[in-house]
Amino acid sequence: MSYKPNRRSFIIGSGLTALASAKAFGANDTIRIGVIGAGGRMRSLLDAADTIGSYEIAAVSDVYTPHCDAVKSRSNGLATAHVDYHEVLDKKAIDAVIIATPDHWHVRIATDAIAAGKDVYLEKPVTHTLEEGVALTRAVRSGKQILQCGMQQRSWSHFRNAVDLIQGGSLGRVTQVRTYWWQNYNTNWAPKPIDVSQLDWKFWLGSAPDQPFSPEKYNRWRWFWNFGGGAMTDLFTHWIDIVHWAMKSDQPVKAQMLGDKYIFDQWDCPDTIQAAFRYPGFDVVYEGAMSSSIDDGGLEFRGTEATLKLTRSGLNLYREGVKNDQNPVLSEHSFRDGTISHMANFFECIKSRREPNAPVETGVASARAGQIGNLAYRRDGQVVWPLKA
Repeated sequence: MSYKPNRRSFIIGSGLTALASAKAFGANDTIRIGVIGAGGRMRSLLDAADTIGSYEIAAVSDVYTPHCDAVKSRSNGLATAHVDYHEVLDKKAIDAVIIATPDHWHVRIATDAIAAGKDVYLEKPVTHTLEEGVALTRAVRSGKQILQCGMQQRSWSHFRNAVDLIQGGSLGRVTQVRTYWWQNYNTNWAPKPIDVSQLDWKFWLGSAPDQPFSPEKYNRWRWFWNFGGGAMTDLFTHWIDIVHWAMKSDQPVKAQMLGDKYIFDQWDCPDTIQAAFRYPGFDVVYEGAMSSSIDDGGLEFRGTEATLKLTRSGLNLYREGVKNDQNPVLSEHSFRDGTISHMANFFECIKSRREPNAPVETGVASARAGQIGNLAYRRDGQVVWPLKA
């Protein structure tokens, strides 16, 4: 699916000056937020924002009325509710928006928000297609707005410490990174019933091809090419961002992917994956399935001197040549969800106008890696990058 800019996104994407946020914040000033896309992920983001404080929800946009009602309720009825997100962007009092829509809306809404002079927190993957990366980056870098990509590991303390260890040479030369993520959609992700009379399905589709309403597509949109990119852009995107950050290299030169639909044949995207990526000087592998949740997700950086095992729960460093009962030689446990720190960083950057922890280039690169994997899958399992003309 190609990205089709409208007038607002064309203006900012073409390098013309956007409406820059002119408000000067004091340390205790309240940030007025517009919510765009009010489903499950948004609830988690707002929970994180509630922990920080000094913000209020001024408006919410969602195509499903119960989602709007839920956000309006948590604003004590102060937020206005809208189907069309443009009505949120038109409110001059709103300082920033948080976007947690399906992927195929991300770039369009984000560029419109930037053109309207709003700062943006944009959930991952920040792009739905490879082509959108240029448009989003140009939009951000042509203006003065803050855009924080929803790669919360960038603000998560033990992930930051892990990157310091790797870049400081504690592992020696890292030659291979293993990433994995297992989930069980049969037990943990049961679709919720939808009252179609309260859903604007046509608006939800947006630029996607017209098609009948489907509860499976609405609830599990990540697994259909029109709206998402499966595990490679939903899950792998998080982990490859850490790899790019730690290894200071953000583009593979070759990708291979083996994917199958063993459990969810109704999906477009594979539910069982093995993928491999060659980067200059090291390799990355990913494996995952949607029918087994044991071990959840994580990364292993394997170096000549040590191996670092890293999950959202913490990290463990295993030194080569050390007896088993003395390993790991270093451990750290996570003390809270990194989304809280990531949202705090976004709010701080709105006030200070400093670069956020996850700038646009990081989000585009991590989405691109997953999209290259998907491209390999759809091209008989292998692709060389960049593509030859």
